[in-house]
Amino acid sequence: MKTIELNHPLIEHKVAILRNKRTGTKEFRELAEEIAMFLCYEAMKDAKLDDVQIETPMASTNVKMINEDRYAFVPILRAGLGMSNGITKIVPNAKIGVIGLYRNEETLEPVRYYYKVPKDIKDREVILLDPMLATGGSAIDAIKMIKEDGVKKIKFLCLIAAPEGLKKVEETYPDVQIYCAKIDNHLNDIGYIVPGLGDAGDRIFGIR
Repeated sequence: MKTIELNHPLIEHKVAILRNKRTGTKEFRELAEEIAMFLCYEAMKDAKLDDVQIETPMASTNVKMINEDRYAFVPILRAGLGMSNGITKIVPNAKIGVIGLYRNEETLEPVRYYYKVPKDIKDREVILLDPMLATGGSAIDAIKMIKEDGVKKIKFLCLIAAPEGLKKVEETYPDVQIYCAKIDNHLNDIGYIVPGLGDAGDRIFGIR
């Protein structure tokens, strides 16, 4: 599947503020949440709608509604938590799982330290959340874990992606649709996205 990049003036504007090293913690968090909402909006374009009967102040009527129990949102710790608040504003009843991974700074490989997801995860569509898709290692590891639990449909949402990481994930899991706000230029020699926005986790949690 071809990665879907959100090409929109509002996204360009908000990403530009995220990139700025002078942007403070509060604004950075708020923008990460807002962009996550835009990404979720795009990722759920194919959501199935159920027929539901409700009462308006005027009459009974049939409406179309999403069954939120069909979804699970799974942020990759810790930076993915910065996107989850935005997601739950628009899908408030969706179940939330968490995957704990960190990058070995010498090998650049992901190390798993925590994994907790809904018991019925295999019956849900899973949307993984991580602000940065750099080398692709963490994304691939998280997707592998979710697939091992029997999940059939997975989407991956990120703020910024590097071409190297995208290529790696697309080749390893071609059935996983990726949505990102911006595809950047390249990775530097220590695995950071350029021009990027620095360490998203550090900036979300105010640790710089």
